[in-house]
Amino acid sequence: MVSRRAFNFGLASAAATAALPNSALAQAQYRGPNVIVVRFGGGVRRRETIDASESYAPYFLHRMAPRGVLIPGVVIDQMEGGNTSHAEGTLNILTGRYEGYRDAGSKFLDDRLEPTEPTLFEYFREAFDVPSHQALLINGEDRQQEEFFTYGVHGHYGIDYRSEMLSLHRFKLYKFARILEEGGLDEQARLQAEQAYQELLNADRRAIQPEQSAPVTRFWEGWRRDYGDTGFKNPRGDRLLTALSLRAMAELRPRLLMINYQDPDYVHWGNASHYTRAIAVIDEGLERLVRFTDTDEFYAGNTVFVVVPDCGRDANGLIDLPFQHHFNTRSAREIFALVMGPGIARGRVMDRAVDQTAIAPTIAAIMGMKAARAEGDVLSGLGA
Repeated sequence: MVSRRAFNFGLASAAATAALPNSALAQAQYRGPNVIVVRFGGGVRRRETIDASESYAPYFLHRMAPRGVLIPGVVIDQMEGGNTSHAEGTLNILTGRYEGYRDAGSKFLDDRLEPTEPTLFEYFREAFDVPSHQALLINGEDRQQEEFFTYGVHGHYGIDYRSEMLSLHRFKLYKFARILEEGGLDEQARLQAEQAYQELLNADRRAIQPEQSAPVTRFWEGWRRDYGDTGFKNPRGDRLLTALSLRAMAELRPRLLMINYQDPDYVHWGNASHYTRAIAVIDEGLERLVRFTDTDEFYAGNTVFVVVPDCGRDANGLIDLPFQHHFNTRSAREIFALVMGPGIARGRVMDRAVDQTAIAPTIAAIMGMKAARAEGDVLSGLGA
């Protein structure tokens, strides 16, 4: 269990080494808490999440929040030309910087961005001797563009310090490689499998070496054994992300895990119930995740949760679809956060505005490292 003293020591260590290169900490054994970052994602408003009279997330609001520090006043800066969207918001969380990304070959309304600044995973793996399978991103099946977020292109970091990704996209890469390796297909089936495999590879034209690690390959072997090749048996949507996360925690033991929930974004098609039901599904996922960490010997007493949306939502009067977020309006920039775990105060509500870029350096400080390129400040007032 992480004590208050250990938590405060982590903050002090990060501050004390702020002027030092991360390489000074390279190869150190990681002895800090496990951290699970939950993107309460697909864009959600405060009203349907942390407003007690309107919330569709009762577990998060009434069970999790009293165990930590709720920050209802997180904001996304209103920049000229800014876009309050999922990819940008997620990279704000991962890098602690606005506009720390570049276009990696976008199609219309397909924000294929890649980080130009180091991510939390790169800071973590450069600072500590942690294998790649213990730094995990869990990604949704319909946001293939977020497969790019495993590493940035900053010269001092990059692919050597990448995270690994669990997603249906990555499973399909594994599956079709194995199908082709196993052989026994007729000519038409072989050609179809080869075409499917090549299309998956073409989705990310960057260097993809080294390939997924042996532990992740074994993870997919077990997944395929249990769910087969059809895609009809495994959970879908955000329930899939919860299932992947729980299985990964049991088998891979990630020390830093980010779960990119996404289903509230289906509200773009105009049905508000898609949005509210998706919030409830994320809430159910949070309950399962917390229950697991409370009882599992590896995670119990040694795991900090950080829950934060990628962006908010608005109700733009110029169009006939509610709950949009691409217009950089006030409510699309108003979000929240929760920090919960050992060393964190319980039942505290932070009554000041906090910038979204503060999340990354605060997580880094909790873990005893620094996010040297982050713009945001480490949050004070979290310690018990």
